[in-house]
Amino acid sequence: MKYVLVTGGVVSGLGKGVTASSIGLILKACGLRVTSIKIDPYLNTDAGTMSPFEHGEVYVLDDGGEVDLDLGNYERFLDIKLTGDNNITTGKIYQYVIDKERRGDYLGKTVQVVPHITDAIQEWIERVAVIPVDGKDGPPDVCVIELGGTIGDIESMPFIEALGQFSYRVGAGNFCLIHVSLVPVLSVVGEQKTKPTQHSVRGLRSLGLTPNILACRSTTELEENVKEKISRFCHVPLDNIITLYDVSNIWRVPLLLRDQKAHEAILKVLNLKGVAQEPALGEWTSRAALCDKLQEPVRVAMVGKYTGLSDAYLSVLKALVHASVACHRKLCIDWIAASDLEDETSTENPENYRSAWKLLKGANAILVPGGFGDRGVEGKILAARYARANRIPFLGICLGMQIAVIEFARSILGLLDANSTEFDHNTQNPCVIFMPEGSKTHMGGTMRLGSRRTYFKVADCKSAKLYGNQSFIDERHRHRYEVNPDMVQQLEDAGLSFTGKDESGHRMEIVELPNHPYFIGVQFHPEFKSRPGTPSALFLGLIAAATGQLETLLKKGVPKTWSLSNGTSGLKSHRYVNGTKMANGSLDGIYCNGNGIHV
Repeated sequence: MKYVLVTGGVVSGLGKGVTASSIGLILKACGLRVTSIKIDPYLNTDAGTMSPFEHGEVYVLDDGGEVDLDLGNYERFLDIKLTGDNNITTGKIYQYVIDKERRGDYLGKTVQVVPHITDAIQEWIERVAVIPVDGKDGPPDVCVIELGGTIGDIESMPFIEALGQFSYRVGAGNFCLIHVSLVPVLSVVGEQKTKPTQHSVRGLRSLGLTPNILACRSTTELEENVKEKISRFCHVPLDNIITLYDVSNIWRVPLLLRDQKAHEAILKVLNLKGVAQEPALGEWTSRAALCDKLQEPVRVAMVGKYTGLSDAYLSVLKALVHASVACHRKLCIDWIAASDLEDETSTENPENYRSAWKLLKGANAILVPGGFGDRGVEGKILAARYARANRIPFLGICLGMQIAVIEFARSILGLLDANSTEFDHNTQNPCVIFMPEGSKTHMGGTMRLGSRRTYFKVADCKSAKLYGNQSFIDERHRHRYEVNPDMVQQLEDAGLSFTGKDESGHRMEIVELPNHPYFIGVQFHPEFKSRPGTPSALFLGLIAAATGQLETLLKKGVPKTWSLSNGTSGLKSHRYVNGTKMANGSLDGIYCNGNGIHV
């Protein structure tokens, strides 16, 4: 087994996740089987209880693991299926060691950070690294490990020590360390400064790790004399210094690595040059080359609670990009804080209210993503009502589906107090209720999580056709509340159609309005399984409906993969602050920001 460790220095948010994903992709393109591990040094057992404002979205895996969003990047880039064990946290490691101590596994010894915690980290890495994630038998060839945080963080120290020991134990020919650092350009003098990288590498060496390759983030390509200076002071060969400068879209990042022969440097360190081939990135290159060309936009209004941080909806954004590319359109996101649509805002902040409604009314499609808590719920209901009444393509995900059902009950059934018990415990018309098997005392890992099967109950519906007329589908879930099965018949009699249900037939999974151009709500999260070459069926349907292509798409059928021979679209995202359009680099990762730094 070969290991590639990706660390970061100087500042956080340099793009280690995208870099690690790109390294994995280029190694896979060389014919190697690749798996990935993300190390997060926080004390949480997993990401499930953290606010999106803290750490971005919570990404959900097939096995129900609630993990860091970087694992989403790994799955999208490498087209693999990871497990919860591929995300290591300090909380998991300490819990593992404490459980062993309570069982008496340490035979009365004093349990310490070294060697017990560090040994547990190494054992975890070795155990997970050999698990196949690509659907094939046998262990992978290479495991790419990303260490979260920045070199020098106190919380990372046990992992640094463990990885130092690990690199020595597996041997030089089996371990490659790539350090991602920052080379800032001071606007005053316009000079690329190497000192931050020098200090970062010095700190890394002092902790027992020596970088084999330096990946330097900068707004522009590193000048040759700057690379020579970094090589001299950091003791890294000149050919092993890679520039990760700002590019037009995220798909160009692996091509930057390839063009600078990063794969050759990695393969040389790992003694794999004799078994690996030249990277086959034809389709990826075509996608990167064409994604900037198409100019015709499709505007999607994203009505959510966490619109101040686009990473909170990262997988949703990526799924929209995949679908827009397939439909040959340039994606423009109109970020709308759901609370700005509510009546109270019209008096408290009239400007925000007018701007929000102007954006909503100007959109080609409306998407209400998942979320928790009652803030902005009434605004989401108003967005669903506008989409239903004005026949605007609509997709509601998780909570987005639930609010669509609530809106229908209020507007069509006349149940004005219809609500979810999450927001109103005393409602007389609970359209959405707490799931019987859920826990009301423990929050972590107690939701309905992971891949669950949905059976289509109506064959002649848009969602079934988009999924290729399959009898069932498997999608990933993350929720505590569900549509009240006691109200389903009343809702269906009024025209709402629950086209997909679970195996019991009592849990609603997909809802549609049959007489609407495109109005679909789903309890699951289809965004987590969307890939660049295979966009999510429901996101594809949304964009197709927004661009007048849905009828053609449904007649022809949805292909399993999308060829780039017919062209792809460019993609661009914007966010709005008080109605003012601002560049948003987060959609394309850190490589598209104006200043080159992830925000």
